[in-house]
Amino acid sequence: MTLLRNKVAIITGGASGIGRVTAQLFAREGARVVVADMAVDAGMELVEQITQQGGQACFQYLNVCREEDCAALVDAALTRYGRLDIAFNNAGIFVPPVLLEEQTLEQWQRVLEVNLTGVFNCMVPELQAMKERGGSIINTASIAGQTGTPGTAAYCASKHGVIGLTKSAALEYGKYGIRINALCPGLVATPMTQGADSGFNSRMIEMATHNAPLRRQAAPEELAVMALWLASDKSSYVTGAQFTVDGGATA
Repeated sequence: MTLLRNKVAIITGGASGIGRVTAQLFAREGARVVVADMAVDAGMELVEQITQQGGQACFQYLNVCREEDCAALVDAALTRYGRLDIAFNNAGIFVPPVLLEEQTLEQWQRVLEVNLTGVFNCMVPELQAMKERGGSIINTASIAGQTGTPGTAAYCASKHGVIGLTKSAALEYGKYGIRINALCPGLVATPMTQGADSGFNSRMIEMATHNAPLRRQAAPEELAVMALWLASDKSSYVTGAQFTVDGGATA
């Protein structure tokens, strides 16, 4: 039995990393998936892959900083599939560490705009679409939303904000049967942390790995299965919560 049979799911940042693996998993579990990203080629390639494997998916270009893009994303899901049951607001960025006094206002605003306001921009039309029949919204935060980290004030602030936004929205929309939770990864082996432009260096990765009792990074699949549980009816009494998947680092 598939966990998401006949469900319709939006995944932002769906073309790579955690989003890509989650899109593949959701499709295997029976969901019709709308892959949303700025990376058109990678997103289209993923949709083709899912379709060839017997799943259902489509691609929608998305810049989470643009309200009209977020509204168009939800409209695309409703137009193509007739409903919206799941939204995984996963798009985000990380910038190279810098001391707070050296942080430019432009850098600060960019991180907050994508990581926090971008989640808000997506949630508004998602909530409107889900009010009639309920649904599950999963927002990607971070363990940086639970603690502080030197050099990453903007990132930490944005992720603390995602957790606060998640909890407040869960209180407001529970009466509509909409469950809203936050996923808080530790270090995950994805292009955002491993790529040449990731902002992470080998020393940061070494330290993060050492600080996790399991002494390794997470695979994106390990975050995808938590997102799957939160998206499914298996977590039907779970809302307003944050789920830490960090190998024990914050313990």
